[in-house]
Amino acid sequence: MIRRAEDRDLESIVKLLLQVHKVHSDARPDIFRQGSRKYRDEEILRIIHDDMKPVWVLTEEDDTPVLGYCFCEVQETKDDASLQDRRVLYIDDLCVDEKSRRGHVGMRLYDFVTKWASENGFDAVTLNVWNSNPGAMKFYEAMGLKPLKVMMERVLR
Repeated sequence: MIRRAEDRDLESIVKLLLQVHKVHSDARPDIFRQGSRKYRDEEILRIIHDDMKPVWVLTEEDDTPVLGYCFCEVQETKDDASLQDRRVLYIDDLCVDEKSRRGHVGMRLYDFVTKWASENGFDAVTLNVWNSNPGAMKFYEAMGLKPLKVMMERVLR
């Protein structure tokens, strides 16, 4: 089942945040701290209660641990001098427990989020993918996403 995250999901979400952070810190230790995670407990609890930042979780049943999550953020452009008015659902982070990968958890979460966004008047769904995560790139391409823009880097030290 897929539902909005609740306080009781904190422990499972932290476990997944550590997993996804390890992927990034292993690939880019010059950017990501080893053994860390993207959000502290209090930040997670604040985010999951923020309707502008819905967090969705997938579980086997209502009272079982989280198998995957999708942190989202509502982004709106309105009355901008150069940009069209636009309402976008930005996927800030999508993670599937390493034991549940290849079981369509990510696909189910992504499909749910895009359907929810469509039903709620969003113009698009966007996200960022680290170039050092080819598995994620392949997954999102399989879901039909196309590059919107490319951030480039020249490491100086």
